[in-house]
Amino acid sequence: MALGNRATRSIVAALAVPFVLAACFFGKFYFLAFTLVIGIGGFYEFSKMSEKKNALTVLAVGYAGITGIILNTYFRVIDQTHVILLVVLFTLVTELFRNKESAINNAGATLLGVLYPGLFAVVLGIREFYQSPELYVQGGYMIIAILISIWFCDSAAYFIGCAIGKHKLFPRVSPKKSWEGAIAGFFFSIIGFTLSKLVFFENISWMHAVILGVIIGVAGQVGDLIESLIKRDAGIKDSSNIIPGHGGILDRFDSLLFTAPFVYLYMYYFL
Repeated sequence: MALGNRATRSIVAALAVPFVLAACFFGKFYFLAFTLVIGIGGFYEFSKMSEKKNALTVLAVGYAGITGIILNTYFRVIDQTHVILLVVLFTLVTELFRNKESAINNAGATLLGVLYPGLFAVVLGIREFYQSPELYVQGGYMIIAILISIWFCDSAAYFIGCAIGKHKLFPRVSPKKSWEGAIAGFFFSIIGFTLSKLVFFENISWMHAVILGVIIGVAGQVGDLIESLIKRDAGIKDSSNIIPGHGGILDRFDSLLFTAPFVYLYMYYFL
C-alpha cells in the first residue's frame, strides 16, 4: 500500500533534518558539500523550469558557475565579482556557438539560474562568518536559527491563514496566501528567532534578535512569493519532485535563499 503524501513528508523530514542539522553544526567541508549539492540541484531545477518557457540554459556553464561561486566563498581565492564576470563571459561565448533559438532567453536563463541558486553561497558565507575556533559554531547556530524562524513563519502563515484568512496577499502569484497569514507568519518569525536566542546566542542582544526575526519574517515570505512567481510562469506546481513529498530543492529553500543575503549583511555591519 502506497504511503500518503503526509506520511511521506514526515518520513523524509525525519531522515533529512538530522543530516542538515549535523552539517550546520560541524560546518567545514560537511556544510560546503551540502551547499554544493543543493546549489547544483537548484540550478538543474531552474533549467528545467526555463525549458517550459523555451529558454535553454547552458548546463555546463551553469554547473561550473554554481560550483565556482560556492567554492570561492569557502576558499576565498579571488574576488567573487571576478567569478561572476567569468560566468557572464562564458555564457555569452557559448551562446555564440550554440545556435539554439533565442540567445537572449538562453543566456538570461543561464545567468539567472546561476545567480538565484548561487545564493546558497551566501548561506555558506553565514556558516563560515565566524572564523575563530571559539566562535566558529555560532555560524552553524545562525543557520539553524534562521531555519527555525522560517519554519515558525511558514507554519503560522499556513494554519492561521487557513483559519481566518480573508484578504488575498498576492493573488496573481499565490492565490491561497492571505494578509492574515502573512502577518501571523511575520510575528511568529520574530518569536522563532527570539526563542533561538535563548538557546544559542548569549552574546546577541534582544534588539538584534528581534531585528533578525523581522528580517526573516519579511524576506522569507518575499522569497517564497518569488519562487511561486517563477513556478507560475513555468506553469508547474513544484520546482521538481526530487524530495519525495516535499517537491524540489527550490521549494524547500526558497525562503532561506532570499533571507540569507539580508541576514549576512546585518551580521557584517551590526554583529
